[in-house]
Amino acid sequence: MSNDITRRGFIAKVGKTVLAANLSESFLKDAAAQLKVPDPPGRKLGWAIVGLGSLSINQILPAFAKCEKSHVVAFVSGHPDKANKLALRYGVSPKNIYNYQNYDSIRDNPEVDVIYVVLPNGMHAEYTIRGFQAGKHVLCEKPMANTPADCQGMIDAGRKANRKLMVAYRCRYEPFNQEMIRMARSQELGPLKVILGDTGFHIGDPTQWRLNKALAGGGSMMDIGIYSLQAARYISGEEPTEINAFMYSTPGDEHFKEVEETVMFQLRFPSGVYANCSSSYGYVSQSRFRAVATQGWFELEPGQSYTGLRMRVSRGNAVEEVRLPEIDHFAAEMDHMSGCVMDNKEPLTPGEEGLRDIKLITSIYEAARSGRTVKV
Repeated sequence: MSNDITRRGFIAKVGKTVLAANLSESFLKDAAAQLKVPDPPGRKLGWAIVGLGSLSINQILPAFAKCEKSHVVAFVSGHPDKANKLALRYGVSPKNIYNYQNYDSIRDNPEVDVIYVVLPNGMHAEYTIRGFQAGKHVLCEKPMANTPADCQGMIDAGRKANRKLMVAYRCRYEPFNQEMIRMARSQELGPLKVILGDTGFHIGDPTQWRLNKALAGGGSMMDIGIYSLQAARYISGEEPTEINAFMYSTPGDEHFKEVEETVMFQLRFPSGVYANCSSSYGYVSQSRFRAVATQGWFELEPGQSYTGLRMRVSRGNAVEEVRLPEIDHFAAEMDHMSGCVMDNKEPLTPGEEGLRDIKLITSIYEAARSGRTVKV
């Protein structure tokens, strides 16, 4: 009996040791699988940021830390103190700090490959065209410009200079919006029927440039309504043929002396898909894109925020949440642009894409003012 107990004890101890070894080996394998060692840095293109406002400071400049093909090497700003402070933070040489008067001399700087225009909308055309004349490639913030004529001038300048032009539609480069496109194209929930898009927030300071017609080109439609317009176009994969719209501003509100507060607009597409969208500066934050098909629906809410996008899919009687990697939208779009320059490829969102949106926004304003259906 004593020998038997000893054998049992020995076997038990050996079993625990083997189990522990197996668990340790399994843990190490799982840990190794989860540990993604980054590749050594490859070639990176040099970027100049034109305009050091809130978007540049809070979103674009921090995004360079996550870029594989892009790094910041120059600033263009009318505020030297701000530019010098940011240069110290991001390792930009003082000799690479420009103002709006000597901007054209950036042509003599071989460190700069791409210019990112992050200025009020009404300044996009001028600084994009001057960037091309300086021999640089250009990424321009959305909306591309205030008028179709300005957009076309930017496209023509890029072609003349043999340089690439891309519009910064960041949502096209992130996984959740790409999944919305995939689901619509695959028709896994049946043919698409309706698209709903709502974007808006309560705007603050009445003196800001977004409420200045010359600088902004328009109100909420130009600023955030363009997200719903874009979503309707890229989810459906079509261009609208008919537009209806309604525009409203609160009487006496000092914010809306020059631009509109709210726009409701409807788009009809060739396949019969119907989009019902809104944009507003007058209510609590809204950010949702929903696509309704014959056998269910799928949506993003929020849909165009910088972080925290959430996707839900309704199939039958169940609603499930789709989990995808969260990436930095700005790093993704800048690396896409750098890759297109390196490989001589056309960007996913070239100047022609920005021109199409501005033409459609012009038609939305026309439909709202006239009260009639506008055919496009």
